[in-house]
Amino acid sequence: MPFLWHILYLSTKKAGALKILCISDQIDPQVYSPQIKERFSDVDLILSAGDLPLNYLDFIISTLNKPLFFVFGNHHTNDLKFFKNIWNYPLIEEEERHSFYCGAIHMGSKVRTEGNFILAGLGGCMWYNNGINQFTDFQMFIEAVKLIPKLLWNRVFHGRYLDVLLTHAPPLGIHDKKDRCHSGFKTYLWFMKTFKPKFLVHGHVHLYDLCDERSTKWESTVVINAYSHYILEFGS
Repeated sequence: MPFLWHILYLSTKKAGALKILCISDQIDPQVYSPQIKERFSDVDLILSAGDLPLNYLDFIISTLNKPLFFVFGNHHTNDLKFFKNIWNYPLIEEEERHSFYCGAIHMGSKVRTEGNFILAGLGGCMWYNNGINQFTDFQMFIEAVKLIPKLLWNRVFHGRYLDVLLTHAPPLGIHDKKDRCHSGFKTYLWFMKTFKPKFLVHGHVHLYDLCDERSTKWESTVVINAYSHYILEFGS
């Protein structure tokens, strides 16, 4: 399906009518399956909250033929440098491109408007061992500040800053853990209070118990843990 078709398709959908497949952290056998079309053919787009291999994203895109937007987490980051520096892309050999390019749209520290849907992304997790795509809370605040010009543009021309903030790590005190690696970002609390996204979709925190909290309302934002997979539907 040509990318232009995706834009035209989403422009005919009201933001409140979208059905979104959210994924993160685990290759879900319900998604990575010959029955994926039967289960998820009615979704409008896919959001990946990180820590998933790009060939998994490629399988979903090529099978469902729907746009997929993603952020990197703190694992599967070998190809992050290519997505962060798109100017290098034309210089990369064709064989090497196929090792990392899967047709998905990287949303790390970006804002994007597709039809009536406004999405922003902030990848990575809290700094804990000086690894790739780890940030202190101040560093994440700087990444969030980079989004402000486009968010203000959206507020003027679309009447709202954004619909969904896609992250890898959770906000501080919401779905996070006490260890340094899985601690949430205080910056995200400021972001939600200031820019009021309808949803914040994150990953990073694995859900091993069906009783674990997956969806939490904070201020005017619903925070959702997309671990494995989760279907998000905007209200009418």
